[in-house]
Amino acid sequence: MSWNEIVPGVYSRRYERDDLTMTVVRGERGLLLVDSGSSPAMAARIAADLQPLGEVRWLINTHAHHDHTFGNQYFASGSQRGVRIAGHHRLSAHLDAYERPRLAAWREGTGSEPARDWADVVITAPDDPIARRSWVDLGDRAVELIPLEPGHTDGDLVIRVPAGAGSSGDAWIVGDVMEEPGPPMYGSGCFPMRWPQTLASLLDEIGERDVIVPGHGRPVGRAFGVAQLGLLESTAALIRRHHAAGHDIARALASPDEWPQPTDALRLAVERGYGEIEAGIQH
Repeated sequence: MSWNEIVPGVYSRRYERDDLTMTVVRGERGLLLVDSGSSPAMAARIAADLQPLGEVRWLINTHAHHDHTFGNQYFASGSQRGVRIAGHHRLSAHLDAYERPRLAAWREGTGSEPARDWADVVITAPDDPIARRSWVDLGDRAVELIPLEPGHTDGDLVIRVPAGAGSSGDAWIVGDVMEEPGPPMYGSGCFPMRWPQTLASLLDEIGERDVIVPGHGRPVGRAFGVAQLGLLESTAALIRRHHAAGHDIARALASPDEWPQPTDALRLAVERGYGEIEAGIQH
């Protein structure tokens, strides 16, 4: 398996573990890597696989979930590689609230993940918190870092690679704001009621000729994002309807056929959605 050049200078490679799609942007000053995998061992494998393309000089986290950040320590500024890491300004808080307790549970064997090399993980937060749109200069090109409003998490960040020579459109590296192999994943720290508006605002910027690279799965186009927005909107509408009817979570999920995706993946979405409605922060 080799790196697939999606547009000139932007490469992706799909890894079997976590069905993770890794993406890298090549510039004359080095490589900008997006996310780091689920462990330092996986990060080391990614780095080895990248050797034919060059040296990683920048690491950008799309969000805090373990399969995207638990390899950070391998590249971090305190390691031999000395790479600075950037991420959404709320990413560190998410690591503390969700990923650290999850890692502790996995080490104790009380979590839901299979046995892995969790003992080797040192959770490593980004060096550079991104609170507004920023640019990274790779020498012959620059990429834009775009922190989003709450959606998949409250620390999602998208990378836009403007179209260059030989490219018909921009490349958008979106983490798990969109998911290709299956429906949207409502994981820890999700905002089911706000996610549709966040994705809609992002899609307003994405052109018909642009390429979207999700954190899992194959590259897609804007039409795929529009279809996924429909799933998010349908789920949010059902959560709102069941909450208004006074249904508890079990009652809300009692009729699987009315939901746009399997209900065994929606318990957290309903729980979090009810919380958003009751806090008055829904769209």
